[in-house]
Amino acid sequence: MNRRNKVSSVPLSPVYRAETLRKLAREEIDVLVVGGGVTGAGVALDAASRGLSVALVEARDFAAGTSSRSSKLIHGGLRYLENLDFKLVREALKERSLLLQTLAPHLVRPVKFLVPLKHRVWERGYIGAGVTLYDTLGGARALPRHRHLSKRGAGKVAPGLADDALIGAIQYYDAQVDDARHTMTIARTAAEQGASVLTRARVTSLIRDGERVVGAKVVDRESGAEIEVRAKTVVAATGVWSDDMAEAAGIPAPFTVRASKGIHLVVPREKIDLDTGLILRTEKSVLFVIPWGRHWIVGTTDTEWDLDREHPAASQADVDYVLGHLNAVLRTPLTADDIEGVYAGLRPLLAAKATSTTKLSREHAVAHPVPGLVIVAGGKYTTYRVMAADAVDVAVEDLGRPAPSSWTERLPIVGATGYHELWGARHALVQRTGLPIRRIEHLLQRYGTAIDDILESISERPELAEPIPGTAEYLKAEAVYAVSHEGALHLEDVLTRRTRISIEERDRGVTAAPVVAALMAPLLGWDSHRQEREVTNYLARVEAERSAQAQPDDEAANASRLAAPALLPS
Repeated sequence: MNRRNKVSSVPLSPVYRAETLRKLAREEIDVLVVGGGVTGAGVALDAASRGLSVALVEARDFAAGTSSRSSKLIHGGLRYLENLDFKLVREALKERSLLLQTLAPHLVRPVKFLVPLKHRVWERGYIGAGVTLYDTLGGARALPRHRHLSKRGAGKVAPGLADDALIGAIQYYDAQVDDARHTMTIARTAAEQGASVLTRARVTSLIRDGERVVGAKVVDRESGAEIEVRAKTVVAATGVWSDDMAEAAGIPAPFTVRASKGIHLVVPREKIDLDTGLILRTEKSVLFVIPWGRHWIVGTTDTEWDLDREHPAASQADVDYVLGHLNAVLRTPLTADDIEGVYAGLRPLLAAKATSTTKLSREHAVAHPVPGLVIVAGGKYTTYRVMAADAVDVAVEDLGRPAPSSWTERLPIVGATGYHELWGARHALVQRTGLPIRRIEHLLQRYGTAIDDILESISERPELAEPIPGTAEYLKAEAVYAVSHEGALHLEDVLTRRTRISIEERDRGVTAAPVVAALMAPLLGWDSHRQEREVTNYLARVEAERSAQAQPDDEAANASRLAAPALLPS
């Protein structure tokens, strides 16, 4: 079958995982992708869609690092216009349009932001000109244009702002995404295109044949077994671990990646009286107040981080910083008691150093330091597809044969094809299933046209239509589907990334944990002891994160977070 017409869904089930391990141990492939964040998933999809044989291995879970802990925005980078980075902004706005309209309309949706103005004359003209250019660079009209608001007009959409917070405002549009679900769905789409994708599989070393990299040794972290994966080229998309891949190859790092920590707070929607998102400048970063269902996401910080990279921790100082800047503009200040969730992530930022084998842009770099190894790093979530195409273009040079050009700008991810039509017919789904419209809309905006898989499971087991205890939105069917189709192997995978229970519920998933573990158990072959251990580990993680957030600084927060036990194999 022509890959471009292939539409059958490939469930990332436990059976799929076992078969993939056996397959990778015996077959040489064209491209081995290391890293299951958005860039690595994008590389796997790009390469597989060109007809190459591809495998992706991820040491933890899809999007377990940076790609589940972003500000969840798909944007052009309005602030880059101040640096006259027109090409970068235009590129990002093109990607935003593709994601909204074609590639992932079920997961990417518009969001409006208010920019408060504090100065009467120059600021409105200055910022207004920038936002006008932002609208213009966006090309085809994917979102409404910006509008200018008087102080009274701004008060109507943002009554929660203090009187002295603004003298007027500009409102403009960008887009947002559930980053973890989007990343996982890209990986599923790569599997649909023929890639073998595998989580909880850590690369321990690269295999060399003279100067050339010819594969990697990979440990299955669930069983402890080691396999050798032979590949014509290895693409490392490991973010803040990029320098580690150069070290594994025994070569100097082709560029330097430093980690910058950003933290976000999640607060109830009713605590901030706004009908719009908000963007504020601070002395260190930009602070966003982003609508997120029944919540607001508020962030972010931008601080150097050289401690544990797997579990970056938010400290009391981080929380106070965000709250302080937000409260400076609110009519009714928030307190620490209003916070429902906190998460911290690391941005992989490129330092200036780059070798002659590196293609360096303002935002990302692709290096080809030795034959058989490509390293891609930096960038922003919005332009993951561009980064992936750049990396595969370089990787193809090692194959010794031509490959088609990237066509992922025309390749919708799982659940996208036919989404607009199905959304328009959502009331028919209500009639057919008997589920409330809010449930159908919730499922459509998470699964798109793959909603049929969820509805079929509910038809077979009506009890799966019940909400997970301790949550307001998620159904039991979603926990089951996370294991049967989305590659979830641990309780944390479901509560933190397949759903957002860990940051959206005030108890951070403590009530949901035993119920979700029981739903996962039969699919993963867990006995009662394993089920109990998964719950115990998750509760320890929640406690460690809460403890970290009470610590005064990064060092103390890091120590508290690392007190939680690591996930253990099956």
